Formats: sequence, C-alpha cells, structure tokens
Amino acid sequence: MKLTPASLALIAAVLSAAPATAADYVIDADKAHASINFRIKHLGFSWLTGRFDTFKGTFAFDAANPSASKVNVEVDTNSINSNHAERDKHLRGKDFLDTASFPTATFESTSVKLDGDKATITGNLTLHGVTKEIAIAATRVGGGDDPWGGKREGFTGTTTLPLKDFGINYNLGPSSTAVELALEIEGVQK
Repeated sequence: MKLTPASLALIAAVLSAAPATAADYVIDADKAHASINFRIKHLGFSWLTGRFDTFKGTFAFDAANPSASKVNVEVDTNSINSNHAERDKHLRGKDFLDTASFPTATFESTSVKLDGDKATITGNLTLHGVTKEIAIAATRVGGGDDPWGGKREGFTGTTTLPLKDFGINYNLGPSSTAVELALEIEGVQK
C-alpha cells in the first residue's frame, strides 16, 4: 500500500486525537522518598505517632485527564513502627491489626478528582480483613525531570480512619476512636 501525503496527514490527525494515557509511576519507598505515617490520640492527652516501614505501590497520573489516574498500594502491616517494641507487639496482635491473620493492607483507587493541585482520591481500603471506601485529600507537591534522567511526581495526602469501621474495637477511650494517616508519596516514572 502506497501512503500519499493526504493519507499520512489523516493518520497523524487520528493519532493526535487519541486520548492521552496516564504515565505510570512506582512509589519510591525503597529509597525512603515515600512514607505512610499515622497518629492517634493517647487517652486524649497526647498524640501517639508511628509509621509503616514496608509498603509498595504504583500510580498512574495524568494532570490533563485526572480520571485516568489510579493508585494501588500494599502495606506490610507487620512493619508497624511506633518506636516502642512492646507497644508494636500489641499493635500487631489480635486487639489491633492481627497481622498473623491479616499480613497486608491494600488500597485501590476507584476515582481521582483533580482541582488545580488539590485532589480527592476515592478508593477501597482493605484493613484487618474489612474493605471500606475511603477518601484521601491529596495535594500535588511537584513533578518533572530528576537529575538522573528520570521523571518523578510527588503528592501528600491525609485521611482519617474510624477504627470500628475496620473491626478494631479495642477500648482506648472516647478520644482515641480514629487514626489519622499522613501520606508522603514520590513516584518514579516506569
């Protein structure tokens, strides 16, 4: 088949009209450019803080077409770290995360709505064997070329999880019924 200038122009027009696809990123947890942090009130007197040391995930991001963006994260619940060995042992036990029965928590987005640099990421969180829809309030920190020839995107986000929604009913008092998550995510384009 011989391609004429007119047919080449038609092919170029069709290709340029095709919808853009989101770029795929791997969350850079291995080099500590991402973190999943938590805090919960301790008896209503102070904040107990900690993090999950081991997690992995991916996201697809397209600023021009936010609905094409997606997030998938898997957390090793046994990696909980509140900087106190005895407390961490209790948090891993049946009163809280029951990591022997539920060694991972997962999040899979179902929608991403972007308004400037602000986003609402809605999705299903599975924690302690219970799956619930949650919303994460996120902000794009920045993105672009890195010094090593790659591309990166960074986001920060927060959400609050009522413990009872995930079948965690240990009595910590009326001030300690929800845990706040703070997410710092940097991804490297695949």
